[in-house]
Amino acid sequence: MSTDSAGDFSQPSPTPAAAEPSAAELQKRYAQFLELLPLTLALAGLPTSEGRLYSEDQIEGRAMTIRTAYRVARGAVRDALGGS
Repeated sequence: MSTDSAGDFSQPSPTPAAAEPSAAELQKRYAQFLELLPLTLALAGLPTSEGRLYSEDQIEGRAMTIRTAYRVARGAVRDALGGS
């Protein structure tokens, strides 16, 4: 994993609730998400659908699993980079 500006895995800086993130901040967060996606999906351990359609409840369950795996992946990378 790189540690350039797109790979900064520290918590986002707090912003007032009314303030929208800048385009640069959104782009940085999106790049971070894409960098973590392979690790996130590996941690989630979800099987592929193999042509089968999922119900709405199954999709929501898979989404919750991926969100949890993303938090774990982000924390693992942060710890690996020395808690930055």
